[in-house]
Parts: sequence; structure tokens; C-alpha cells
Amino acid sequence: MELDAKSNHILDAALPVFVRHGFRKASMADIARAANISRASLYLSFGSKEELFRAGSTRAHARTMRQVEAALGGNGDVFSRIESAIAAFHHGLIAPFASSSDAVELFEVNMALAKDITLVARATLVDLLAQALADAEAARVVVLDRVNSKPVDIANVVVAAMDGIKHAPGDEAKLQAAMQLFMRLLRAAIS
Repeated sequence: MELDAKSNHILDAALPVFVRHGFRKASMADIARAANISRASLYLSFGSKEELFRAGSTRAHARTMRQVEAALGGNGDVFSRIESAIAAFHHGLIAPFASSSDAVELFEVNMALAKDITLVARATLVDLLAQALADAEAARVVVLDRVNSKPVDIANVVVAAMDGIKHAPGDEAKLQAAMQLFMRLLRAAIS
């Protein structure tokens, strides 16, 4: 889905409104004000708050998955590339809402309005991580037999750990430290 400059501007303005007010309390008038456009102009681009939120989710997932692919294709060992990919995923899709007092509501609304987009991104993340691990196994950088697992099994555990860590109490630094600890444990288990 290719968005024009006006739609991108609206989505940029809408994100802080959703973070500040939550989905239910945010109004199209709030979003129009934040975008410095009229409500009529907003409705020409997005027919409803739900449509706008879904478009924002679509854009965020597409951007984030490009960053995940770049991280996995970057420099460094497989563990640092996986850690960078997970950080990109977190930064692009979780962190923007995590600081909101309405974070739970925003994540639930995302699953209600854009579940298909979210599940495709998650499956793609698993596939990309599994491929990175398979390549590392083929290069004898990791030994998955040690834990009696296949690359896709480890990739699923990495994503499940990321999901669990994002729901743990604590600030951004604690969440990042928890993910780094998980990556150290993974490195120790399969290096």
C-alpha cells in the first residue's frame, strides 16, 4: 500500500494522539488538529478512525520488516544480527505504544483491526530468523543438535521470548536488558 505525502503526514500526526489518548478516547478531530488539517480533509484521506489506525499499522509493519531484513543482512555474527533484528522489531512496533498508559488497549485494538497484518509480520520474522539460524548452522557457527532443535524451533522461541519480555513490567532499559540476557543464554546454548 503506497501512501501519498498527505496520508503519511496524517499517520505521523495520529501516532502521538493514539499514544496520549488511547484508541477509544482519540477522536478524528484530535487527529485533524494534530495534523493541522480540517476534519473534512482528514475524512477525504481516511473514512474512519479504524481505517486510519489500520493504515498506520500496515505502514509500521512494512517499514519495520524492511529494517529487520536489513539487520539480519548486516554485519556481525548471527547473534548480534538477530539481536539487532529483534531491536528493530521492538523499536518499530512495540516501543511506540509501550510508553502509553493505554498500551494494552492499543495492542488489543491492533489485534482487532490489523490482526492479519500483525500475524504475517510475525510469521515473516520467524522465517527470517530461521533462515539466519539455518545459514549459521550450515556454516557451523551454531550447533542446534545440542538442543535437539531446528532453526524454526529456535526462531519461534526467540519471538515468544520477545513477546513475553514486551509484557514484563519495567522501563525500556529493563526490557532491553532482558532481551540481551535472553540472547546471551541463546548464544551459550547453541554456539
